[in-house]
Amino acid sequence: MSLVERVKQMMPRQPVNADRLVTRVDALHRFVAAAEGHVPEDQLVNARTVIDRSGERLRLSRAHTVVALAGATGSGKSSLFNAVSGFQLSRVGVRRPTTGVAHACVWGQAGAAPLLDWLGVPPNRRFTRESALDGDDQAALRGLVLLDLPDFDSVEARHRLEVDRLLRLVDLVVWVLDPQKYADRLVHQQYLAQFQRHRDVTVVVLNQADRLNRADAERLLTDLRRLLDEDGLGGVPVFATSAKGQPGLGQLRVALERTVADRQAALLRLNGDVTDAVAALQPLVVAGAKVSAGVPQPTVDRLSGALAEAAGAPIVAAATERTYRHRATASLGWPMLRWARRLRPDPLKRLHLEAGPIARPEATSLPESSAAQKAAVTLAAREVAAKASEGLPEPWPGAITTASRSRVDDVPDALDVALASADLGLARKPFWWSLIGGLQWLGAAVALAGLVWLAVRAVFALLGLPNVSGPTVGSGIPLATLLLGGGLLFGLLLAVVVRPFVALAARRARARAERRLRNAIGGVARTHIVAPVEEVLRSYDDAREALAAAAA
Repeated sequence: MSLVERVKQMMPRQPVNADRLVTRVDALHRFVAAAEGHVPEDQLVNARTVIDRSGERLRLSRAHTVVALAGATGSGKSSLFNAVSGFQLSRVGVRRPTTGVAHACVWGQAGAAPLLDWLGVPPNRRFTRESALDGDDQAALRGLVLLDLPDFDSVEARHRLEVDRLLRLVDLVVWVLDPQKYADRLVHQQYLAQFQRHRDVTVVVLNQADRLNRADAERLLTDLRRLLDEDGLGGVPVFATSAKGQPGLGQLRVALERTVADRQAALLRLNGDVTDAVAALQPLVVAGAKVSAGVPQPTVDRLSGALAEAAGAPIVAAATERTYRHRATASLGWPMLRWARRLRPDPLKRLHLEAGPIARPEATSLPESSAAQKAAVTLAAREVAAKASEGLPEPWPGAITTASRSRVDDVPDALDVALASADLGLARKPFWWSLIGGLQWLGAAVALAGLVWLAVRAVFALLGLPNVSGPTVGSGIPLATLLLGGGLLFGLLLAVVVRPFVALAARRARARAERRLRNAIGGVARTHIVAPVEEVLRSYDDAREALAAAAA
C-alpha cells in the first residue's frame, strides 16, 4: 500500500456542503435570537461566538486552508515548521519557549492577507514559501497557510492565551508530541479531549521519532493511540515524524497535501463548531409538539375571575341591576311623582360609572381590593405560569414566571379603565319603557281630566251657579269621578303589572353586565399577564425549531 493510500485510510472524511453549513449557522442564529432575553447570556456566548466566527471565516478566502502546528515546549514543532517550509522561519529552542507569537508560511495563492489579519498574525511573522525557483515542487501545497503556534505549556500566560485563541480559529490542528511528554495530562485533558467534535480536522504526530528505534516508535504510537481513545479521539490520524532523519515528513506532507486539495478543512472545522454549539444548547429544549397554542382557556378564565373579584366587578354588576330598577321606575312610575325618583342618586353614577362606553373614563369609586383578593390574583397568575411551563426545561419556566409578572404593576389601572369604559347596556331605554310610560301618561291625563271636572263642579257649587255635573255612568256615578278614579287605578295596576317584568329585565341587565365586564377584564388578563407568557412560549417554539434545523 502506498504512502498516499495509507494517509487516506487514516483521514476518512465525510464532505461538508457549504450551503448546508450556511443553513445550519443561520438556524443557530435564529435560535439565539429567539432565546435572547429568556436564556441567561452565559449560555448563549459560545453560540454567538460560533456564529460570528463562522460568518467571518466563510467570508474570507476559501482558497486557503489554515493548518496550525501546536505543541509543548521542546516538542520540536518549530523545527517541524521549518522543515515543512524548507526555510529557517521560526526560532528553535529546547529549554524554554521561543515562539511568543504565531508564525505563518503561505504557499502561493494571493489574497491571504485578510485571512492572516483575521488570524492576528503580525505582518513581520508572515512568509511566502512558493516561488518561481520551486517550479512545481510546492504546487501540491498551494493554498496552505501553516502556523507555528506558541507553546501551550509556556510559562508566559499571554502565550497560552494566544494558543487558545488561534486554536478556535484554525481549520486543522496538527498536535506535535514528543517521546518524553506525549502522555502529559495537560495536553490530553485541557486540549486534545476538547477536540472530540473536531476529529476530522485533528492530526496527531509523534515527533523526534528519529531518536527512537522502530520497535520503540511502534510501542509509543500504540500507547498514544490508547490515550487518544480515552480522550474520545479514537481513529484520528496518528503517525511518527522527524525534522531530520527517518521517518521524516512523508506522511505529514501527504496529509497536508490532501487537506489542501480537498478544500474541506475550513468547512469541517466550522461544521464541528456548530455541532459542538448545538450539543451544548440541546438541554435548553425538548423534542415534542408546539407549546405556543397558548395558556389553557380554563386557566385564563380562573385568572379573569380572580381579577374580576379584585377589581369589584360583582359590585358593578349589582349596581347595574339597581340602576336598571331605578331608571325603570323613573320612566314607568306615576308621571306626577317621577321627579321625586330623580332626586335619588343613580347607583352607577355614585361609583363614577356610566351606563355606556365612554372615550375617556375617569377613575372609579370602587373600593380597594382586599388582601384576600390580591392573594387570589397572585395565585391565579402563578397558575398561568405553571400551566404554561409544564414540561419545559430550565431556564424557560423562570422566563415564563418573569413574563407573567412583567406588567403586573399596570394591572390595577388597566382594570379600573376596563370597568369604567365597559358598555353595561344601559345607554338606551328599552322600547317597552316608552310604551308603558305613554300609557301611564294617558292614565294620568284621564285622572287629571276627571280632577279638573270635579274642581269645576265644586267652584260652580260654591258660586251658586247652575249644576254642571255632566253625565253619569251606571248607577249614577258621575263621569268625572269615574275618570279620576279610573285613571289613578289604571296607573296603579299598570305599575303593579310591570314590576315583575322590571325585576326580570333588571336581572338580565345584571347578567349582561357581568358578561361584558368579564370580557373586558379578560382582555386585561390576556394583555397584561397571558400575552407576555405566550410570547415566551412562541420564542421557545422558535428556538426549538431553529435548534432542530441547526442539528440536522
